[in-house]
Amino acid sequence: MSTDIISIFINVLTPVFGLVAIGYLLGPRLHLEIRTLSRIAYYIFVPAFVFHHISSAEIILDHTGKLLLYIVVVHSVGAFTAYAIARLLKRSKKKAAAFALIASFGNVGNFGVPIIIFHLGESAVVTATLYFVAINMTAFIIGVGAASWISGNGYSAIVSVLKTPAILILLPALFFPMSDTEIPLMVLRIMELLSGAMIPVMLIAMGLSMAGSTEIKMDLDVVLITVLRLAFVPFLALALALFFGISGVERSTAVLQAGMPAAVLTWLIAVEHDLMPDFVFSALILSTLCSLLTLTVLLAWV
Repeated sequence: MSTDIISIFINVLTPVFGLVAIGYLLGPRLHLEIRTLSRIAYYIFVPAFVFHHISSAEIILDHTGKLLLYIVVVHSVGAFTAYAIARLLKRSKKKAAAFALIASFGNVGNFGVPIIIFHLGESAVVTATLYFVAINMTAFIIGVGAASWISGNGYSAIVSVLKTPAILILLPALFFPMSDTEIPLMVLRIMELLSGAMIPVMLIAMGLSMAGSTEIKMDLDVVLITVLRLAFVPFLALALALFFGISGVERSTAVLQAGMPAAVLTWLIAVEHDLMPDFVFSALILSTLCSLLTLTVLLAWV
């Protein structure tokens, strides 16, 4: 087991954290613009990745619907639990909303997809991509909705979730496998080239964003939400997999996605909506660092 853990750490996690380190160390020296990298990933590379893998997949509607419902329930229950715990501890509604945001929004794009591909292989790509889209949509609705509810302007924010490029591209991507229509070769090759850029660009952008970080403040609440993010949510994914009858690669993919550290987008949402950004960023950093250990164990287990 110890040999397996060392191998997983070196061969699965090190390449991912290595690209983050490149962004952290070289990004500022090369004067890279985090906004440029994040926007090109958000509007071009991520939708291309979703389209490329979903459009060429074999989609079974009933089964796919069950997988999507399962992963949405996992992250919704995780967010509700985190919110309830914060309120039981007599934290403010604003901090409780920040708890829900972090619990629901794991780094399933930057970290989740490459780690799952490295560990489970190409057979997990379609499932990981479906989960990636579903988790992001759920987390955007919960996170932006909670932040907007606190500030009192929720409707327009929730509508903006439906304009997310990765979500907008989903229906066109599903058209091809559902209608058994062949994708034009030119489109296929363009999307394949663009999707290949998503993982390295997003990882480097994450490192660059960490290099330009705000002040980090560690306290018991940061530790608590980190434990919920890295331990409770993947346990919840495993438990609910039994209820939904999810097994094999699909269950392993869900558990791994659920065990990812907080996403960079949690901080961006917190800044945009004044939802305790220092607390959210501190949890982002701590969960990312702690995930070196927790993901190594989780990868060895699943």
